[in-house]
Amino acid sequence: MTNNLTWHDHAVTPEQRQQLKGHGSALLWFTGLSGSGKSTLANALERRLIAMEVHSFLLDGDNVRLGLNRDLGFADADREENIRRIGEVGKLFVSAGTLCLSAFISPFRADRQRVREALPAGKFIEVFVDAPLAVCEQRDPKGLYQKARAGEIADFTGIDSDYEAPNEAEIHLRTDRLDTEAAVDKMVAYLTQRGILPS
Repeated sequence: MTNNLTWHDHAVTPEQRQQLKGHGSALLWFTGLSGSGKSTLANALERRLIAMEVHSFLLDGDNVRLGLNRDLGFADADREENIRRIGEVGKLFVSAGTLCLSAFISPFRADRQRVREALPAGKFIEVFVDAPLAVCEQRDPKGLYQKARAGEIADFTGIDSDYEAPNEAEIHLRTDRLDTEAAVDKMVAYLTQRGILPS
């Protein structure tokens, strides 16, 4: 079927969109265990970006699962497809000149690497939201660890399904040591240093 399809380049370039918006674009990929603080930090960063008049959009794991990816389960193959689809959506936002924030556990390095390779060089920024499992379980905002420990949820990341931490994330945030504002400051500083945000 793909033999009948042809990629069409846009008449408007990403560089033209960047010039119009006054800032660069990238896909910030927040990865970490459930309860590590991915959604909290992504939301806080987006609030800061909006205050800076930066065009951004947040793709949240649960929201995407309830909509675009509601046909997928949590087996390894479904998780891989979940990340592939999100990566394609993120790539569209980047092409549109937007800072796209993506908050998903995305437990497997190979899946995250495929998304990185699908984007232009420098446009994928891995944000490792790092908290010890014990801290994540203590927070447990959705009660998921408790259900997993009770056997009510199978294949739960960190309990009976592996989480492969990034080896060389562009941004590493220890949320058991950093508060939200300090973590946002660190992300904004990185994006400014890279020239994605205006200085």
